[in-house]
Amino acid sequence: MASDKVRTRFAPSPTGFMHVGNLRTALYEYLIAKSLGGTFVLRIEDTDQERKVEGAVDIIYNTLKEAKLFHDEGPDIGGDYGPYVQSERKDIYLPYAKQLIDEDKAYYCFCTKERLDSLRENSDDIGAGYDRHCRNLPKEEVQRLLDSGTPYVIRQKMPLEGSTTFEDSVFGTITVDNSELQDQILIKADGYPTYNFANVIDDHTMNITHVVRGCEYLSSTPKYNLLYEAFGWEIPTYVHLPLIMGKNDDGSVSKLAKRHGATSFQDLVKAGYLPEAIINYIALLGWCPKDNREMFTIEELIENFSIDGISKSPAVFDYDKLEWFNGEYIKAMSVEKFAEISMPYFKQAVPSKELDWIKVASILQQRTTKLTQIPEKIAFFEKQPEYEKDLFVNKKSKTTLENSAPLLKAAIEALDAMPEWTHDSIHDCLIELAQKLEVKNGTVMWPVRIAASGMAVTPGGAVEILDILGKEESMQRLNNGLAKLA
Repeated sequence: MASDKVRTRFAPSPTGFMHVGNLRTALYEYLIAKSLGGTFVLRIEDTDQERKVEGAVDIIYNTLKEAKLFHDEGPDIGGDYGPYVQSERKDIYLPYAKQLIDEDKAYYCFCTKERLDSLRENSDDIGAGYDRHCRNLPKEEVQRLLDSGTPYVIRQKMPLEGSTTFEDSVFGTITVDNSELQDQILIKADGYPTYNFANVIDDHTMNITHVVRGCEYLSSTPKYNLLYEAFGWEIPTYVHLPLIMGKNDDGSVSKLAKRHGATSFQDLVKAGYLPEAIINYIALLGWCPKDNREMFTIEELIENFSIDGISKSPAVFDYDKLEWFNGEYIKAMSVEKFAEISMPYFKQAVPSKELDWIKVASILQQRTTKLTQIPEKIAFFEKQPEYEKDLFVNKKSKTTLENSAPLLKAAIEALDAMPEWTHDSIHDCLIELAQKLEVKNGTVMWPVRIAASGMAVTPGGAVEILDILGKEESMQRLNNGLAKLA
């Protein structure tokens, strides 16, 4: 490489949402670069124009921004090695391919689609590839076909004997028989480079030192290396990552897919997970810290990350574990921050009222593991649900249908007589009432909470609910509860 400085690149194709596997690749590339004082590059690989999805590039930018994986070079901010979009680099690739033709390391292939389809259909070998029909065409015939405008692709001449060996930082030494390698296409009939060819040219011309990608690309690596060797270029450090698996209903595992749950960053955020929790959890899908700790900020990940901690073994995406992480992040933030990020969910559940949202947040924060749980938990503030009077019966609180009515009546009278309506005054009033009636605190609190909320399970107790509802609505709900019991 022309530079000793570590340079990694995240090179997604704009084909849709950012899958968890792609996000982990971006994260590891970012951490490798930053932990070694290097540069993290964003490159958009859009040579497959048929699969390009409108708006997908914006999804890539937004995901990296939300995940706080800030690139140092890229299409939006520029850099010394641009352009950073492959379709804008189209003119770069053909001269390199023609250089290999001139050196007898590649050749023009004029075979039609019909001929290639026929080869596959008439072969007993399911994995049969190209038969190298055009590999040794006479130069005169090649020139005649070119002059006549016959469509062509450019293929690399793969070695027909021997083997190709390469080193991977995770999987070690890997050897592949050259007989398994087909004469890969470098330039397609539309003039665009193939994914493999563009990758090598771009990585070399951008001085990329570390190539990080999923282990499904291990089998393609000899093709990359043979291209580096054909040009006489230095081969980068390879870091292949283990598969991410999902749990199936029968207890088995298979490659993570939509049937397992949300699999893209955007879908996970929509499901109520925090970006920082997602990143923390994904960092541990295939990497083991030396001290076995679990909670990391992005800065702490940079400080602790090392390539030798990456595992060969597949990692299983556990949604329960992610939810635990999410809950820990929610608990650790300030109540003001929690109220801020929860506001869309507050407004969804309670659209017509302006409550003290900090108080709402304070009763929810320790009981919330996903933001999407919030609307269901607090919808009773907007409108009290219909409920059966059997809810007043609670064995632990020692309440029955018979004693709940006088208890609730006494609470209404005591609360109505209070000179001010505050959390502390409500609390003291109900505690004093329990002492006066010579019952447990819970015996008074239970019927008050049921009448105020209409719910057996609420994020806060009777005192918190009454405080948030305010005196007018609280008294109305308590009286309605008393009428239900009567």
